Amino acid sequence: MKRAVIIGGGLGGLTTSIYLAHAGWDVKILEKNKTLGGKLQQVNKDGFHFDLGPSTITLKHIFEQVFYDTGRDSRDYLTFYPISPIGKNFFPDGNIIELTSDVERMQEQLAVYSKADAKAYPAFLAESRRLFQISEKAFLHKPLFLWEEKLQPELLLNFAKIRPMQSFQALLKRYFRHSNTLRLFGRYATYIGSSPYQAPSIFAMLAFLEAGEGVHGIKGGTYKLVEAFEKLAVELGVIIEKETDVTSIRTSKGAVTGVTTTKGDYACDTLIGNGDALSLYSGLLDESDRPHFSDHKIKKVEPSLSGFTMLLGVKKRYTQLAHHNVFFPSDYQAEFTSIFKKQQYIKEPTLYICFSGASEPDLAPVNMSNLFVLANAPYLTGINQLQDKERYKEKLIQQLEDKGLTALSESIIYEELQTPADLAVRTRAFRGAIYGMSSNNLQQAFFRIPNKDTHIKGLWFTGGSTHPGGGTPMVTLSGKLTAQAILQG
Repeated sequence: MKRAVIIGGGLGGLTTSIYLAHAGWDVKILEKNKTLGGKLQQVNKDGFHFDLGPSTITLKHIFEQVFYDTGRDSRDYLTFYPISPIGKNFFPDGNIIELTSDVERMQEQLAVYSKADAKAYPAFLAESRRLFQISEKAFLHKPLFLWEEKLQPELLLNFAKIRPMQSFQALLKRYFRHSNTLRLFGRYATYIGSSPYQAPSIFAMLAFLEAGEGVHGIKGGTYKLVEAFEKLAVELGVIIEKETDVTSIRTSKGAVTGVTTTKGDYACDTLIGNGDALSLYSGLLDESDRPHFSDHKIKKVEPSLSGFTMLLGVKKRYTQLAHHNVFFPSDYQAEFTSIFKKQQYIKEPTLYICFSGASEPDLAPVNMSNLFVLANAPYLTGINQLQDKERYKEKLIQQLEDKGLTALSESIIYEELQTPADLAVRTRAFRGAIYGMSSNNLQQAFFRIPNKDTHIKGLWFTGGSTHPGGGTPMVTLSGKLTAQAILQG
């Protein structure tokens, strides 16, 4: 029986384990924490449920396919439901846009402040769809390990069609003029941890994934997805060892031989890293074993943005909040200048609130709110670690009160704060970044760390820091692509 060891039990590692075990492999997941899920975790306290990490589910068929491919029905494991409106967006000038799949309704809302933007919206959505269709056909379902694969004529032709040199912001300005609309759709760059003013225009496809395809929730909270995948993996025979921290990867003559952990050694000739690939390279492999990925090369990588998170149990409900909410600052560009150019916290960041209790009242006590609040934050540099998180929290609470969440401070009965440093400790995220490397330049956006190490035999990667990218659907797809490539030999 062929044997594989997987470092980390996030969605990518779980997906890989499911496909390998279904194919008859002996698979073991080594997870350093008490629970699986990687960055996707949950907190249940005093009747309040919070999901940490991803909360927006798109492309649900990718998750359903995992169950279908193993002869199961996803409905026996978890329940998806559509979220409408997709999200509410609050702008500094007082305008509010409820994102919806209804094109006419979107045009009506945009026309309140810009008739020109409303008229251009269908054309923008069509362009977003075009970009997604090209990406799905040419890039998303192919592993692209080798340069020979990346330089195939058909792939290069499709690459040209997505205008790789054009920035996201430049594409948006082809259609829209008003700052509200530019903020509304430019925010999709943050879904892959990047700046709309630097990331390539290809990420405009995310608008189609949400406004075109719709967004779903999962009954009981997003963490139910992890629990469903874990249950399926165990059914297929995957051995999961939690609280087992991998301290080094062992190699011999350019090939993987196993790992050393806090609970002993594990031998294998197929090893899949499901943690942040940059952290795995720098933390678990001697530099002499990876001359192709030296410390110097790793230092040159620009990490993605990180986040400052507040979990707030509030003894009141705010009727203006939907399931997903975004409060935009007065100067959106300054936020990304501060994060990526200065590596500093900004005084007035964009604030995202997930209020899953709006869709599922049982996730919070009666007439109360479970608010997951996220502010974009810089990755760790060694000199910008947040010194006073309580003070920063108070500033953000005040901003939310100013934006209409009245008496929020005095209504909080449970709170938990998480900084980029906390994320780095909990998940070994490279420099506290959520998505590994940023996509702020051509090289990092289109040539991510491949799922297969072409220098160390038997070493593979899956997850948001590798191809095809971040976000729960892409991470799951990464796990599937990696497993398929391993099985093909």
